[in-house]
Amino acid sequence: MKATEVNAKMPTGKVNWVLFNPKTYATILYLLLSLPLGIIYLTVAITGLALSIALTPIFIGIPLFFGVVKLLDGIVKFEQSMIRQILGLPAPPASYNYSPQSNAGQNWFMRMVRAFDGGLFIRNLLLVIMRFVTGIVFFVIMVTVISLGLGFIALPVVHIILMNEMQLDILEHSLFSYFHIDWTYNQQYMFYVGVGVVLFWIALRVVNGLMQIQRRIMFVDEPYQQARPTMPLQDQTQVSVQSPYVEPPVEQSTPEFMQPAYREL
Repeated sequence: MKATEVNAKMPTGKVNWVLFNPKTYATILYLLLSLPLGIIYLTVAITGLALSIALTPIFIGIPLFFGVVKLLDGIVKFEQSMIRQILGLPAPPASYNYSPQSNAGQNWFMRMVRAFDGGLFIRNLLLVIMRFVTGIVFFVIMVTVISLGLGFIALPVVHIILMNEMQLDILEHSLFSYFHIDWTYNQQYMFYVGVGVVLFWIALRVVNGLMQIQRRIMFVDEPYQQARPTMPLQDQTQVSVQSPYVEPPVEQSTPEFMQPAYREL
């Protein structure tokens, strides 16, 4: 019961009231930085792997390769921690797998070889590549949807400036003229601002949805899924005990047909 209450109190990372939530604007900043960071991550990974392969014959490439492996693991952990900070997720439980007795008496090369995990290296490399791809795609989507909403909101201001400075009426052939709706400029301003606010709210929802997708791609919830809640002590001690005084069922013999008795005459 207590474990269930603790899990219910843990934050899920969902963003409510997107228009007034600081997490939304932190997510916008994160997605703005995702494009240059993705390029830097991919450049460092490809350059490090290429140099380690090229320098393998002179033995420098092998320690360089293990250094790139550590660097990729650090990049993935940095991205995961940054997403947790933005979404307000708790810190993952620490795992202590270090055994100094097993590494005693070994040089640095053997320690690097024993600590190398091929599956983890492949996963981190794929995550860095996906980080580059999602950085470009999410950046384009976010800029497009936010610009669309802000464009409608700023349309009245732009129209007034162009009318006063350049005598250019951008609303002369607007959508209302095709439907023969004779609205004044003030009415059109209110309509465009209302549409812009709705589109901007939808854009913020899209931004938070992109962040949730990035959260799943980067395996941010993996440490929480590995930590399973323990059962309460009462549930562990309750076992079904059979009473030793239960009498076994008595087998009742089926009644046989009575043989007829014959009297001797």
